[in-house]
Amino acid sequence: MTTRPAAIARALLATTVTAALVLTAAACDRSDPPVPSASRSGLPEATAAPSPQLARYYSQKLDWKACGTAECADLTVPLDYAAPDPASDITMKVVRVKARDQGHRIGSLLANPGGPGASGVDYVQQGADTIVGPQVRKYFDLVGFDPRGVARSEPIDCLSDSDMDTYLGTDTTPDTPAEEQALLEQNKKLAAGCAKDKPELVKHMSTAEVARDMDVLRAAVGDRQLNYLGKSYGTFIGSTYADLFPQRVGRVVLDGVVPPDLTSKELAAGQAKGFQIATNAYLASCVQEGDCPLGNTVPEAAKGLDDFFARLDQDPLPTGDATIPRMDEAWARLGVAYALYDQGAWGILTQALQEAKSGSGQTLMQLADGYASRHPGGGYDGNLLEAINAVNCLDRPDSPDLSAYEGYAKEFAKTAPTWGATLAWGALPCGFWPAKSTDQPHEVRAPGADPIVVIGTTRDPATIYEWSKRLADQLENASLITFDGDGHTAYRRSNTCVDSAVDAYFVQGRVPKDGLTC
Repeated sequence: MTTRPAAIARALLATTVTAALVLTAAACDRSDPPVPSASRSGLPEATAAPSPQLARYYSQKLDWKACGTAECADLTVPLDYAAPDPASDITMKVVRVKARDQGHRIGSLLANPGGPGASGVDYVQQGADTIVGPQVRKYFDLVGFDPRGVARSEPIDCLSDSDMDTYLGTDTTPDTPAEEQALLEQNKKLAAGCAKDKPELVKHMSTAEVARDMDVLRAAVGDRQLNYLGKSYGTFIGSTYADLFPQRVGRVVLDGVVPPDLTSKELAAGQAKGFQIATNAYLASCVQEGDCPLGNTVPEAAKGLDDFFARLDQDPLPTGDATIPRMDEAWARLGVAYALYDQGAWGILTQALQEAKSGSGQTLMQLADGYASRHPGGGYDGNLLEAINAVNCLDRPDSPDLSAYEGYAKEFAKTAPTWGATLAWGALPCGFWPAKSTDQPHEVRAPGADPIVVIGTTRDPATIYEWSKRLADQLENASLITFDGDGHTAYRRSNTCVDSAVDAYFVQGRVPKDGLTC
């Protein structure tokens, strides 16, 4: 989420590697099929009315127009909620796919796939029939939005495509002062580019501001309370919303949690741990399948992977891509990390490593392209890579001192030898980000909110299980579902036990038993 390899694709596997997934379902039977119920109609109105300065935003009506199989609209929100000014308003792009049964429609369900920087418009428009269960799809309008500064919502653009290629190909495990300086200069260039492109917007892309935008959207679609599905970084938005507007919480599911109280260092350390756990699970599977290109035992394979990265640092592999003809360690790490997001892609990773052993980096480069949402031959979809830093550096400032990251790298490597150093340097741009925020990491409790469902996956590489438990413990009214499995997030990905519990919660309002394990 926040550091480069752990962040860039957390929401993208659902759409870009779908063909590679082999989904499996755990044997966990839930009672009867869901039956629709009213949308918490007996609950009180939210206690806090919008201020007079914000009233015009909350009273706006969306002008829905057909866009493909969905409907699209523009939502107007203030650049600065503390000092709303019509001259600086932001236009956010919104999409809606209507409930199949409008006669028994429960309400709207807002969804965010994560990032930060992934497009919620694409998520809903392209995946309406897969991101929620059939019963949820039947009774809810699905609503997606591109957060401020993201995709179609006045996107921030910090680097050219060729400069982004260079940025991503810069060594993320620097071994010398010269390599550290090169990494520093690339991150400074990124930060300066963001500030130059959108000097005012770059000050107002924090998660707290996105959560406030989401409340305006809730009012614009006509719901008294927010029904919401947030995955990965989307959980950060959802829990922040719940803490800001607890009385407006309806049916909220947070899957693959990023707790708002994590510091930058804690986030990087946790993701290093998560990717190491996922790597070990993949290596065990690779060895068990036989003919693993990294080694015949898990320890051998672990050393084989580390040695592979080290060799690429000195001797890159040909890729077949004219714009990036040689794949170095940085790009290879992106490719491996991408496959770790879902165990259905492990077979492709093994194939890529077998090809690499034979001297070709083509398949591994294709995985890296998927991670970065990059087209082979150059060019990127959206602006995820810029937005991710613009959001994270406002939410979690870090040190400008290179020695701090050197210390992180040594510390993280003790428990995450393969990924510790890479993740340690990921927050480097936040040490000298040009805009500062008053928001700081903090616990969220959402006092008085209706029950919130939190989901954690035990071997999630990007959002470790402990984070889901951490948030569930903080929230005053939460129910934790544990998925004992691999990959990033759980709902609608590989487990019928999780899916049934969430579907019943959304459609029936039936809160899963706290501690349910699938």
